[in-house]
Amino acid sequence: MQDIFRQIMDHFTLIYLFTIFCGICLWVIFGRAKPYRDSARMIFRNEDRPASAGDRTEARR
Repeated sequence: MQDIFRQIMDHFTLIYLFTIFCGICLWVIFGRAKPYRDSARMIFRNEDRPASAGDRTEARR
C-alpha cells in the first residue's frame, strides 16, 4: 500500500512541477513584455534618420 501511495505522489509531483514550469515559460513569453520592449528597441530608434533635438534631450534624462 505504501509503494502505491508513493508512486501516485511521485506522479502528482511530476505533474505539479511540470505545470509550474509551463506556467513560468508562458509568463516569460506572454507576460509584461511591453515595458521592456521599448528598452530593447531603443538602440534602433534612430536607425533611419539622425536624432532630432527632442530625441537628444530625452535621451539625457
